[in-house]
Amino acid sequence: MGGHTRPRGIEGTVVRRGDPGFEKLRAGMVWNELKPARSPDVIVVAASERDVPEAVRLARSQGLRIAVRAGGHSWCGAPLREGGMLIDLSGLRRCSVDPASRTARVQPGVPGGELATRLARHHLAYPTGHCGSVAMGGYLLGGGLGWNSGALGPACASVRRAWAVTADGEVVVCDAREHPDLFWAARGAGPGFFAVVTEFELALHPLPAAVATTTYAFPLDQTEEVARRIAEVSEELPAEVEVSLTLGTAEPDMWSTPPRPRVVVVKATAFADSRREAVRLTEPLRDCAVARRAVFRRESEPTSTDSLYGGSSDAWPASHRFAADTLWSDRDLGTLLAPLADAVAAAPSEKSLVLAPLRPASRDEGLLADMAFSVLGRSYVVPYAIWDDPARDGANVRWLREAMGRVEPLGTGHYIAETDLTAAPARAERSYAPAAWRRLRQVRARYDPDGVFHSYL
Repeated sequence: MGGHTRPRGIEGTVVRRGDPGFEKLRAGMVWNELKPARSPDVIVVAASERDVPEAVRLARSQGLRIAVRAGGHSWCGAPLREGGMLIDLSGLRRCSVDPASRTARVQPGVPGGELATRLARHHLAYPTGHCGSVAMGGYLLGGGLGWNSGALGPACASVRRAWAVTADGEVVVCDAREHPDLFWAARGAGPGFFAVVTEFELALHPLPAAVATTTYAFPLDQTEEVARRIAEVSEELPAEVEVSLTLGTAEPDMWSTPPRPRVVVVKATAFADSRREAVRLTEPLRDCAVARRAVFRRESEPTSTDSLYGGSSDAWPASHRFAADTLWSDRDLGTLLAPLADAVAAAPSEKSLVLAPLRPASRDEGLLADMAFSVLGRSYVVPYAIWDDPARDGANVRWLREAMGRVEPLGTGHYIAETDLTAAPARAERSYAPAAWRRLRQVRARYDPDGVFHSYL
């Protein structure tokens, strides 16, 4: 089976290690410019959902373990495993919207920003990821902490049905009634999921008529005080106001003359039924004493869908090298961010940052009961090392590990979609509540007893 040949039944491309173009294709399987050295033996680029069961059967016949990629960021490069088969679903981008039933059917390669644009035409919305280029497949499997998730829940909570190819090559429909255990796992199992989802049915939400963003910036050395006060004020804000703190270099519009200082930025995005309502929702934030001490402020700025995604693309620019990790904690946000502010002050790259969303997803126990995804603390932080010079790989990865080392003793777990699974073997297990982890292992044993699918890194 030579380079770019099609085994019988596969319409897409099949490329083996050593074939012409394999290395370029392998590198393209990870968005991050920091590429893992791991390599599959064969990559199948699916042309349609029909290729997936054929690829699974081919892998089984040749004793190849399977990994799957849809087209997200995956900072640690989870789709790239050593040996086996990688099935690339990024070309599966069919999307249909039914406004009458407020549902959509999307394939895994559909970018979140593209879905949001299509839904907006029908005055509908979905809690898509903050970076519009991230494909829906891995995002939904990992739980999905996206826009307005504090009000709508993690994105996987609005998945109503999934079409999946199991380890024996069978196509099944899974939902609350059919294959309910597989459906439970599909909502949060992330890169350790033991089937291939080729389509999701999503329950949609009304499109907010107005979105407004309030932004404040403060000197980095005020992080602990700012975090504590903003966390207190956020308790007075409705769930439709998404609040986050970012520790990093001031943006050009905040600080016009170089060098730009490191700051802590508070951003509150209100999703509302009207412009007046959007302004009203953030009143407690504007009225708090700490906001009046900001060195930069921009209040209740009308915000389009394009600018929501544009800001995220600026913070996580393409063609850069990334390392990231996550931490849930039950400690207050000020205690958690104080040591990370010290780390940011000494970061070797001015592009590196720490993100701390407040209430990143609803903690409604009824909402979370029927999914593998676990909310493991009341505070949540994500340090990102971001740089562009390969010669600085060691310094930046070391910075991330040392920053995490400062706060990991305060942690209660990790978020499976973005945590550094290469950092420690227990990272995957620590991304789930104990009962959810036990159930995941049980469901895996039932649906993939032979270990056809790679588990977590």
